[in-house]
Order: sequence, then structure tokens, then C-alpha cells
Amino acid sequence: MIAIIDYGMGNLRSVEKALEKLGFKAEITDQAEEILGAEAVILPGVGAFGDAMENLKAAGLIEVIKEVIDSGKPFLGICLGMHLLFSSSEEWGQQEGLDIIKGQVVKFPTELELKIPHMGWNQLHLQKDTALFDGLESGLFQYFVHSYYVVPDDEAVIATTTDYGIDFVSSIQKDNIYAVQYHPEKSSEQGLEILRNFGELI
Repeated sequence: MIAIIDYGMGNLRSVEKALEKLGFKAEITDQAEEILGAEAVILPGVGAFGDAMENLKAAGLIEVIKEVIDSGKPFLGICLGMHLLFSSSEEWGQQEGLDIIKGQVVKFPTELELKIPHMGWNQLHLQKDTALFDGLESGLFQYFVHSYYVVPDDEAVIATTTDYGIDFVSSIQKDNIYAVQYHPEKSSEQGLEILRNFGELI
């Protein structure tokens, strides 16, 4: 079973439906025992970084997430779920994150004179081999909605980059941790293929 962590933020049902369509058993849950007992875990999310951290703390899920990752089980962060893995975010002032991946979450520079949030389809440029993109080629399109992006301290974790006035990090992978800026559950067949690849890590 793949546990989808429910901390009150994000369209969890769309992730669950996508996994079920692929034939995986998925469950939306905020229960520590169920999350720790799952074969793989997804941390999705849409919304404000600070609110998300407060919700995770209030639900007693911060240590649960760290325990899952330490166990070596496949773990996937999606959108805000990716940001939360990092040390800090500059959204609404400096906010502390889970500090599982060293680095910062920063806003797109206003001098780019591009529409923010970055919203719509854009390409992934593969930077390293990772199981998440098995059978997929560089240049695939995924669906994005975000105003902030991650800047890892260690460039070795970067799995894909995307161009939106600047090259920003759109996927990372470190050991059993995978995280993506875009929404594979909303990104047609190639997005489903990314989720399939994650599910097959079990």
C-alpha cells in the first residue's frame, strides 16, 4: 500500500485516483501507524509553506516522515511536498522546513518579467539517471503551478531542470527520496508513467 499523507493541504484525491488507475493500492491517511506501515509514502501539497509545517507539527507527522525516510522506503514529495523537505523557505519571511534535503526554497526573481506563478505545461530536462524517469526521454512536458522553487546545496541531488526565464530545479532524487515540483497526477500519460515508476519501486 502507498500512503498519501493527509495534513489538510492539497488535492490528495487526484493523487489517489491516479495511483488507483495504475493498479496500485493507495490510501489517504493522517495516522502514524498506517504511514509507517505503508510500502511507500507520498507527501503532496498545495498552499503556503508555513501553514503546511504548522499542520504537520500539529498532526505529529514530522517525526513520522523522518522515520519513513530513514527506513529506506520509497518517498515522493509533490509540489509543496517537495519544498517541505528542504531546510528553509523565504515564503512570507524565513520559514524552517523539515531539513531532510539541505537547501532553500526561493521565489522566482521579479526582474524576469514573467508571469508568476509559473503555471501550465513546461519541459523537464533530465540531469541524471533515476528510476522515476525510466522509459521517458528528456524534454517531456509536465504541469506546473508554483511561485517558488528549490535550490539544493548539493547539486548531485538534481534529477531534472526546467527553463522559466532561469533554469530551476524541477525534480530531485537522493537515495530513497524523490521529489517533483510539477503535478504528475495532472500531467496525462507521461505524468502517470512517473507515478508508475515510483509505485514499481516497492
